Amino acid sequence: MTRPLLLSAALIASLAACSPTVKLQAPTEPITINLNVKIDQEVRIKLDKEVEDLIASNPDIF
Repeated sequence: MTRPLLLSAALIASLAACSPTVKLQAPTEPITINLNVKIDQEVRIKLDKEVEDLIASNPDIF
């Protein structure tokens, strides 16, 4: 009867010794976010308009 009690105590002790730990540490360098966004929608609209005007003025081009 003492053997199962001893084994269960050893199991509990070994599980308690292997408990995981979580460490939170602030970064030493500041966090930088690079927002290089390129918007070229206006250029495409102007180019499309120029192509439409060119095709309208020269219907024999194609």
